Amino acid sequence: MSSKFVLLAALLMTWCVLHGQAQSATAGGSSDSVTPRLSSLSREFKELARKVNPSVVRVSSIGYHPLEEDESDEPGVAARQHSTGSGVIIDPDGYVVTNAHVVMGARHAQVTILERAQGASGRPGRGPLHRRSLQAEIVGLDLETDIALLKVPEKGLPALRLADSDTVEEGQFVFAVGSPMGLDNSITMGVVSSTSRQFHPDDPMVYLQTDASINPGSSGGALVDSEGDVVGISTMILTQSGGSEGLGFAVPSTVVANVVDQLRQTGKVVRGEIGVRVQAISPALARGWRLPRDWGVVVGDVDPDGAAARAGVQVGDVIDTLNARNVDSPRQFNVGLYRPADGAAVRLDVLRGEKKLHFNVRVHEKDDDLRTYSDLASREENLIPELGVFVLDLTPKLRAKVAPDRRDSGGVLVAAREADGPEFDDNFQSGDVIYAVNREPVKDVQALRKVLRQFKPGDALAIQIERDSRLRFVSFELP
Repeated sequence: MSSKFVLLAALLMTWCVLHGQAQSATAGGSSDSVTPRLSSLSREFKELARKVNPSVVRVSSIGYHPLEEDESDEPGVAARQHSTGSGVIIDPDGYVVTNAHVVMGARHAQVTILERAQGASGRPGRGPLHRRSLQAEIVGLDLETDIALLKVPEKGLPALRLADSDTVEEGQFVFAVGSPMGLDNSITMGVVSSTSRQFHPDDPMVYLQTDASINPGSSGGALVDSEGDVVGISTMILTQSGGSEGLGFAVPSTVVANVVDQLRQTGKVVRGEIGVRVQAISPALARGWRLPRDWGVVVGDVDPDGAAARAGVQVGDVIDTLNARNVDSPRQFNVGLYRPADGAAVRLDVLRGEKKLHFNVRVHEKDDDLRTYSDLASREENLIPELGVFVLDLTPKLRAKVAPDRRDSGGVLVAAREADGPEFDDNFQSGDVIYAVNREPVKDVQALRKVLRQFKPGDALAIQIERDSRLRFVSFELP
């Protein structure tokens, strides 16, 4: 009998006892038969905890984080913050998965591993807890899935296996393990409430929803099944009180495995696109636009210069299959474009009225420069402390987005303003492009640092910038 079956059987008996459905047998000594089952259930829980706990760690970092709307009246402001969350060792060679928001904006992270020495009886896992802190390299992170991969300089670590979350079912027992409120190795139990929770029909991400208690600090922790395998990485909660209200969400392990594989290879996640925007079909949309069916995915927009337009795809086409796989949601469509290499072709079958059409469309790497600009530029290495701003080199793709009308080849982009940086009468704003300082051209971030080193506090600076497609000057005395 598998441990999973024993666990479910024991829980069923417990439910019956608690609801009074086993009372008819009490005179016959049923307590003697129930007690071993409860003891077996307790042993299963303890074995699971002993297996999982050594692989779940605490993760902390210090970095600059973009402030939310309720934290700052000014957009594009970043503040230095200390973040603490959880992580999961997924490879004995030192690879740790956590949430991207736990380490975003930091150069390094600290991973605290809890180890339990042997007890007096010599049995493993029963002695006092020992904490070891290791500095971790941030291999890469992906904001869309909120997954980050860390690497600690150690081998032989206890690792957990990433299960196939596509086999998880609603009602299945799961256990959340992490460091909520800094309380290391906390484990809670619940069930899978939903296997594909989307907050909006067109969201690119779906989550496992669970009522296992997840609280602040649990982010990046493990959601495991009754075998102790990881089915998800805890990432967020919905709450009105600030604590767990039974609405916890985890990134499915199949998504985690895909992201981790790419981060290990290249340090980033590459997504493909074919130049279309798709959305979920509602019954009203199907009736109003006279679509051939009232479910699935429809093409809402087509880039006139994109590969799909060149192939013949049109607005209103209903996506039937992508590479011979049925497409039931926008997420399925987007995930189907993750893997193909840049320049590879995918087969797209669409319904257009009563016709079924077939297209071979070339996939191109999705342009994520703006995502990098808005979300990742607030790293300490991008800070210009003299000006109190975070800047980025203005790549051709980025220039086409933020300064398409300018022919200047140089310039650096102001990605965010430091919350505790110097204040000027005319502050820099997110999206400004710096072209020159006191008539000296600035071609990149390195050049900006070099020219600023020439000045001392009290010197006057006149900085030429572009804002809202117009050139202007920002002038002040250097603090």
